[in-house]
Amino acid sequence: MVIDSVGPVRQTSGTDGTNIVYRVSGNRAGRPLVLLHGWAQSSACWGEHVLAELGLDYRLIAVDLRGHGYSDAPASGYDDSAIWAGDVDAVLTAEGITGHGGIGGGTGAVLVGWSYGGLVICDYLATHGTAAVSGIVLVGAITSIGRGEQGGRVGPAMRAAIPGAMSEEPRVAIKALGSFGSALTGPTQGKGAAAQALFGLTLATPPRVRAALFDRAVSHDDLLRTLDVPALVLHGTEDTVVDVSSGRHAASLIPQVTESYWEGVDHGPFVADPDRFVAEVTGFVESVSSP
Repeated sequence: MVIDSVGPVRQTSGTDGTNIVYRVSGNRAGRPLVLLHGWAQSSACWGEHVLAELGLDYRLIAVDLRGHGYSDAPASGYDDSAIWAGDVDAVLTAEGITGHGGIGGGTGAVLVGWSYGGLVICDYLATHGTAAVSGIVLVGAITSIGRGEQGGRVGPAMRAAIPGAMSEEPRVAIKALGSFGSALTGPTQGKGAAAQALFGLTLATPPRVRAALFDRAVSHDDLLRTLDVPALVLHGTEDTVVDVSSGRHAASLIPQVTESYWEGVDHGPFVADPDRFVAEVTGFVESVSSP
């Protein structure tokens, strides 16, 4: 078994030519876990401990979504589900992940989406299906977006951040994003360094990208009703960014679902309790791996 503790940075191109950057680490022979971060974050959000622990067993592919981290931030394309789907497909193709999904699906990847990353997973599945996927993990995630979409219901911290979070004026943006930043970690006792790091990733995301990600409407309820791979829905009961009802809604639609609701936890379960997060994700992936 070969473990890459700090994997190489790689890149590929989306369907519109956007450069998508991602990092590969962990067990080269393990099942691939594709990690898709949330709104105004990057592949660094998961934290070194979570990546190191999951990397003991799995090949980790942590993606910087378009407009975030080191990926390109084009002027347009953020409102097109097919373009988001193409970004994920480009990464999977570049990494040779092309088939045999389904329960016990051999080489199929498990897609792990936090927050907006859950929506991107659904974008991908709606366009490309589950041939390359063996399961999905939705972490504090939305699965639809737009007025009235139950799978996209946000909480008070997210509502309070808009529209100031999209401002190019630093003082306005920082003030608006204050409660949002705290929600990523929950109570900051012992989490101060993580809170600062996540807040820094948010501010590093261009304001126009922060705005553009909300400038679309899409429902994936029908997709979830017919999803033919298992899913883990993991959500904090006190999530003030993506309301827990969004997770419960997704779980109510998915035929093969495991639900885990963390009492008293806000929007960042993997920050609140990294070891529990690793254990639950590992348990789910191993259940997917079993015939």
